[in-house]
Amino acid sequence: MNFSAWSIRNPVPAILLFVVLSAAGLFGLHKLGIQNFPDMDFPTITISASLEGAAPSQLETEVARKIEDEVATLGGIEHITTTITDGAVSISVEFALEKNSEEALNQVRNAVDSVKGELPADMATPTVSKVTTSGSAIVTYTVAAPTMSEESLSWFVDNEVNKALLSTSGVGKVERVGGVDREVLVALDPVRLNALGVSVSTVASQLTAVQKDASGGQGRLSGANQSLRTLGAVGSVDEIAALSIPLGDGRHVRLDQLATVSDAHAERTTYAMLDGKPVIGFQITRGKGESEVAVVARVRATVAQLQARYPRVQFTEAYNTVESIEDNYDGSMHLLLEGAALAVLVVWWFLRDTRATLVSATALPLSIIPTFGMMYYWDFSLNTLTLLSLALVIGILVDDAIVEVENIVRHLRMGKTPKQAAMEAADEIGLAVVATTLTLVAVFLPTAFMSGITGRFFRQFGMTAAVAVLASLLVARLLTPMMAAYLLKAHPERAEDSKLMTRYLGWVRWCLAHRRTTVAAATAFFIASLSLVPLLPTGFVPASDLARTSVSISLPPGSTLQQTRAAAAAAQQRMVGLSGVRHVFSSVGTATSGGGPGATSSNDSNTATLTVTLTPRGERSEKQAAIEGRIRAALKTLPGARISVGGGNTGEKLQVTLVGDDAATLTGAAQTVERQLRTLKGIGSVTSDASQQQQEIQITPDNARAAELGVTSSALASTVRMATYGDFSSSLAKLNLPQRQVDVRVRLDDASRQNLDAIGQLRVAASNGNVPLASVANIGMGSGPSQINRLDRMRQVTVDLELGGRSMGEVQQEVNALPALKALPAGVKQRASGDAERMAELFGSFGGAMAVGVLCIYVVLVLLFHDFLQPVTILAALPLSVGGAFLALLLTGNSFSMPSIIGLLMLMGVVTKNSILLVEYAVMARRERDMSRFDALVDACHKRARPILMTTIAMGAGMLPIALGLGADPSFRAPMAIAVIGGLLTSTTLSLLVVPVVFTYIDDLLQWFKRHLHRRAH
Repeated sequence: MNFSAWSIRNPVPAILLFVVLSAAGLFGLHKLGIQNFPDMDFPTITISASLEGAAPSQLETEVARKIEDEVATLGGIEHITTTITDGAVSISVEFALEKNSEEALNQVRNAVDSVKGELPADMATPTVSKVTTSGSAIVTYTVAAPTMSEESLSWFVDNEVNKALLSTSGVGKVERVGGVDREVLVALDPVRLNALGVSVSTVASQLTAVQKDASGGQGRLSGANQSLRTLGAVGSVDEIAALSIPLGDGRHVRLDQLATVSDAHAERTTYAMLDGKPVIGFQITRGKGESEVAVVARVRATVAQLQARYPRVQFTEAYNTVESIEDNYDGSMHLLLEGAALAVLVVWWFLRDTRATLVSATALPLSIIPTFGMMYYWDFSLNTLTLLSLALVIGILVDDAIVEVENIVRHLRMGKTPKQAAMEAADEIGLAVVATTLTLVAVFLPTAFMSGITGRFFRQFGMTAAVAVLASLLVARLLTPMMAAYLLKAHPERAEDSKLMTRYLGWVRWCLAHRRTTVAAATAFFIASLSLVPLLPTGFVPASDLARTSVSISLPPGSTLQQTRAAAAAAQQRMVGLSGVRHVFSSVGTATSGGGPGATSSNDSNTATLTVTLTPRGERSEKQAAIEGRIRAALKTLPGARISVGGGNTGEKLQVTLVGDDAATLTGAAQTVERQLRTLKGIGSVTSDASQQQQEIQITPDNARAAELGVTSSALASTVRMATYGDFSSSLAKLNLPQRQVDVRVRLDDASRQNLDAIGQLRVAASNGNVPLASVANIGMGSGPSQINRLDRMRQVTVDLELGGRSMGEVQQEVNALPALKALPAGVKQRASGDAERMAELFGSFGGAMAVGVLCIYVVLVLLFHDFLQPVTILAALPLSVGGAFLALLLTGNSFSMPSIIGLLMLMGVVTKNSILLVEYAVMARRERDMSRFDALVDACHKRARPILMTTIAMGAGMLPIALGLGADPSFRAPMAIAVIGGLLTSTTLSLLVVPVVFTYIDDLLQWFKRHLHRRAH
């Protein structure tokens, strides 16, 4: 059925169809969320276990290994990654992408339950969870209130702000940074305890038993039922201090006679500073599937309501991550419009006909707008990849319409009426238009079904591009001929060939007459193109310019929070004077989630993260990498600190990961690698997560003496913990307040914790009363690892290498050549990780996608042309495009990375499209007009050179704003556009001359086959 002719005779259904599609697209556009990159549901399960006060080495033996061994028995696991710090174990179980995440969650939970009986009795039940939040914090606020204390303001954030924000749609998590938690501190006097012969454990356990409300029992008074409650808990700090504590031997004493009871706060775990001033902040993380821009807009509205409700509290937005996303979205939309305008301008320049230009230009909005409807139906978002796919195909979308309109105009100039010209031209060009579109779909669609993380990442890219191209085909076959039939006017005059066309046809005749020379020259060009490959730097993704970076500071293990705070303040002072730096938000220690008994935090007092907001990209001339270089230089001399500069974005760092079972051998190998990495030129900081040793106070029981007195190691450990830290959080006594419970912590006063002799005088329960700890144990100083990292049940050390603007592939080659990595000790292996691992997967996946794309193109062409050999002619143009792409990347200093590979993938479809136009007309001219091969090829070049040139220039013009780096951050887009434009220039020029020659060779081969088969038949 000829759809174009039917649409010309019946215009109403086609018009109605595109009205409906456009309405659906506009509705979808209004509903689509705006994100940075698409969310991906990776089947990764997290296991969290905590044992307060336990050392990492103890947790590795007693907790981590047991859980790892049990979980490893499950099927489909890719990696098990474990991080062990003081008192906490975090295990991440990564399953194969095909695994259902809910099934994975249940399997891991069952595995942890089965090993629970082998874990330490004092440890809380490990939690098994699936991550429901996406990425890091998207916006950070600070609060200030001159009339409120730090503790009151912290509770205000934990209570009022937390409740308001968590009820805001799209908010997944709220974390407080800085501030303190209220706590009642019972600081025991060791002299009085020793005088009474009472241990810290006795006081703590008796206080917990006294300060408690209990329920149980039932009454039957006056013929009714009553529940019974024992109300033993008091409601104020003074009443707690006045409590009489039974000592267990008939004596009792008031608590304030043994200790100083104060309404204080828990030991501080984190500080926050904004531009050097102490603040309390809170960070918001979005839920999975939510739009960053929409969530931040709703958060800002909620914060504005809080500001109006609490005018004495000042809310300030410290920084956010959505400005770059909004800039990316706005810039992408502007690039779409600019590219469309340039493409339309090219059409007008060639046709010099306003009506014909209008008919061609209609294809752009009517191809893109329905695509938004399908994106909404598939639950896609407006992210970097989908916007990129639309920006790239903007020049392609008008191509089909250009080919149709140019052919119709050519028929009009033969003296035909618009309706007759539209019908005949659309019928003549129909096969070529369908073939070119389906080949483009065959190129884009395989990217949506690539394996691994790359495939998940690019699903939205491939599907969006394929739908937009199919929509352009629908426009070209239904709407363009119909509009041309009713809008265009007759062109009775016959246009003369231009001088360029005459000269081009002369070149074609020469090439057909000198076929071997032409093929040899094309082959030499292809070989020269391949010789450019070693000259191109390789990488994963170019480093982006988000006008935001971060600085990580790490002090030696054992450093106090105050020391880390001083280092962070010094770093902030050094950065504040640098050009390009606007604000610095410092998070010292680890962020606290929630507050009070439900607070979760990890003891990481020796680290700080400084988030640096830079001048917007449009207001400065230098790149973000240059500013980061100056920051690195300014902080290089910061005493006693490891410094790492970079926003943690892809393309900034290279990771070298070593694994092994022997910790000492692994650490030695990592240190050797680290030293040799520092010799590489042009790189930034080199940092290792190899665990540094932290000081420990080690208590070693005298087994003979302890056994004689009836003292166990467990009693020793419990006594020391209770005296210096307090009981486990779940076992602490509580002070009940109207809106919360406050911990009551019992321990020795600070002075006693700073004296080994005082610790030695602690009373330990023995068989005949209490004895001093020093009488049954030796107390001394030692050391142990501050953090243990494990990968797939082996110790792991990762060395981070800042690329400093160099390409990843180039640095990777130098790293692989290091002697330390070539001769690793026995039992130590190198594992691919980070961007290097993803880069290898990327090249493999895209190589497969390109191969599948070429195969799909061949299959489509065979089906359309009913010929197995002529599609080879069409594919012959592919090698001619590579040289231009490589040369353009080389001249502009871009690397061969993900964006440029996408450009090459796209180039395959575009180059094939041009060849189809030539070959299809030559085949048709020989079959229907009985032309000789030579005349058919010359006529095909004569008739199709103009539309090929128009579509090529229109596409190049559509991507020119991207290649020039206009609008949004060009780091990801520009290499892609540059590769496509460079490939278009060479392939179009050469394919117009080489493809006719290849056609003759393929035709000769076909004739030889026919003669050979004919002779065999007879």
